[in-house]
Amino acid sequence: MHNKGKIYVIGLGPGSREHMSKRALDAILDSEVVIGYKTYIHLIKDLLDEKEVIDSGMKKEVERCNLTIDKALEGKRVCIISSGDAGVYGMAGIMLEVKYERNADVEIEIIPGITAASAAASVLGAPMMHDFAVISLSDLLTDWKLIKKRIECAAKGDFIIALYNPKSKGRVYQIEEAREIIMKYKEKDTPVGIVRNAKRDGEEVIITDLENMLKYNIDMLTVVIIGNSKTYVKNGKMITPRGYQL
Repeated sequence: MHNKGKIYVIGLGPGSREHMSKRALDAILDSEVVIGYKTYIHLIKDLLDEKEVIDSGMKKEVERCNLTIDKALEGKRVCIISSGDAGVYGMAGIMLEVKYERNADVEIEIIPGITAASAAASVLGAPMMHDFAVISLSDLLTDWKLIKKRIECAAKGDFIIALYNPKSKGRVYQIEEAREIIMKYKEKDTPVGIVRNAKRDGEEVIITDLENMLKYNIDMLTVVIIGNSKTYVKNGKMITPRGYQL
């Protein structure tokens, strides 16, 4: 009987082995082929003995997914990896889209991982204990006007806001515009957590406020978490009350 192969879409979490799920680890070990962005492949290089490894650069997502399906249709067990959670700005969505576009008869299992907002929040304390919005400031695939609308709605609704991809070398004004929009609805002393390399080597943590947040280093390895109207800072930890009576 011909083996139809299988695809695992894996979220590695922040990067360290201790923050990867056992299911993700088992799926990587079970795979014959591992496909992913070079940086993520490097994180699991010790698990890749005797496996076929295909790494690629950024912006090759569709190509990567087609290759994954090709390998699975050969009857191989293939994993395609993302950092964080594959279902949060990761490879899960495009993998399913490509599968259905090609009408490929292959099983796909999506394995979740700790996403960057959760990793950053744990380092800061408990800033996301109430309703929150996660918004990417990257306008590579989404129109900037739509991103601004989402920021405005989240700020107006007093959501805690976690910003992904806040700033890159070629994209510097978005974080400034985002802050301007948020300041229309949130007080300037609203706590802001800035976490770079959350739960990875070289982790940097800053707690500041909305007024002063742009004074600090923010880049693509950074998650910025902006509190709601009830968020406060105590002993170096951001806390957003859920509303329990103490």
